[in-house]
Amino acid sequence: MSTAPVRVRFAPSPTGALHVGGVRTALFNYLFARHHGGEFLLRIEDTDQKRYVPKAEEYIMEALAWCGISPDYSPKTGGPDAPYRQSERKPMYRQYAEQLVASGHAYYAFDTEEELETMRENAEKAGMKNWQYNAITRQNMRNSLTLPADEVQRLLDGGANYVVRMKIPRNEEIRFEDAIRGWVLFQTNQLDDKVLMKQDGMPTYHLANVVDDHLMHITHVIRGEEWLPSAPLHVYMYQCFGWTAPVFAHLPLLLSPDGKGKLSKRDGDKHGFPIFPLDWHNPETGETAKGYREAGYLPDAFINFLALLGWNPGNDQEILTREEMVKLFTLERVGKSGVKFDKAKSVWFNATYLRALTPAELLPHLKAQLAAAGVAHTRDDAFLLSVVPLIQERAEYLTDLAPQAAPYLVAPQTFDPELVAKRWNPQGAEFIAGLLPQLQSFEPWEEAPLEAFVKETVEAAGLGLGKVMPALRLALTNRMQGAELFRIFELLGREETLARLEAALARL
Repeated sequence: MSTAPVRVRFAPSPTGALHVGGVRTALFNYLFARHHGGEFLLRIEDTDQKRYVPKAEEYIMEALAWCGISPDYSPKTGGPDAPYRQSERKPMYRQYAEQLVASGHAYYAFDTEEELETMRENAEKAGMKNWQYNAITRQNMRNSLTLPADEVQRLLDGGANYVVRMKIPRNEEIRFEDAIRGWVLFQTNQLDDKVLMKQDGMPTYHLANVVDDHLMHITHVIRGEEWLPSAPLHVYMYQCFGWTAPVFAHLPLLLSPDGKGKLSKRDGDKHGFPIFPLDWHNPETGETAKGYREAGYLPDAFINFLALLGWNPGNDQEILTREEMVKLFTLERVGKSGVKFDKAKSVWFNATYLRALTPAELLPHLKAQLAAAGVAHTRDDAFLLSVVPLIQERAEYLTDLAPQAAPYLVAPQTFDPELVAKRWNPQGAEFIAGLLPQLQSFEPWEEAPLEAFVKETVEAAGLGLGKVMPALRLALTNRMQGAELFRIFELLGREETLARLEAALARL
């Protein structure tokens, strides 16, 4: 285990929206760094220019900012190891590729795409699946290991196209201790000779990743399980360079709700939840996808939910502040097995966080949601604050706030025909008409006295509450759900309550 000051990085590729699995990886790196008083870097790994998607990098940074995962250094903030965008570091990688060639651990490969495709086709005809460029097949290819030295030099001097490949030995073992999974063993015969430097001079992920982690003094590489097959190559590269490898920790996969495979956008579409932190609009394909922010999640609730997908704090506590997560986070408490994504649990976290806010804290969210929904009203902040408790206990998402608050802010202009057919009746209408004069001077205009008075009046009229109460609620809000009926009376005040009841009698 490294004794150097902890330094970790999150290194996404700007090839699309940031998946929730990526957010969790960033979060675990962030918590680990803060727990140890270390540093957290954001590095954009954009060496695969063919898959680069415009706006993806900006999306990644905005998503992390919304989640409150703040890197110490990034392409935006700069830092002592800048630049933090791999495409801007391109000139420096060649020397490391050449170093591996000079030490005999890598070689030049001059094979064309057509030659490689022919080899694959011939291998398939011979019954060989998943053909690889490796210690056996390289002997029949055009590379600096099979061509005469003078021919290699002539090709290099003549500007021939080539790639640099790692030279993986035969019949050796590569072992490393994963901080989550324990000792991991790979046979080199399972590995192929990965490309380290492409024809355009751009490094592949494998070379750039190892070189940058070394130069940026990364002590722990905390990444998803999908990178575990690449780990032996990276460990071997460290050995070839003569560098000390960082501690590796491969996080468990986030699985679909049914546990069958890695969580995908298809799963989100099927089960009705986002898999991205923010709304995503792909400028190249036109693809759109919903995000947790726009779906009405609070960032703290989202992060708390994600933190417990694969990690446990060592107790039964579920609601955790950022400070508590930092204090309790260790890699030893990260599990090995994949974790099912639980939409219901994510909703529970969000509702719990939302209900824990004070009315003053929730007010800006309510105002923003009302504006976004186009709810035009004339109420001041004091009135909106009085509405908050009525809707807070029933809301699961921030997006619930505007539709739940609207009936208290704007009088019904029309009425739902289905509700009218079920809840409006002549007896109820007649009762309301007779009630209006009595309410003109009723005091005090408070929930409990109003409720007692109306119920006594209903009883005296020989009517059932089921004939009157739904009709009153319909007249006031055009809804059957919401706050206690007489709490609405008190909230709206005498003038507004009577105006709404009179309007309903005139229209229904």
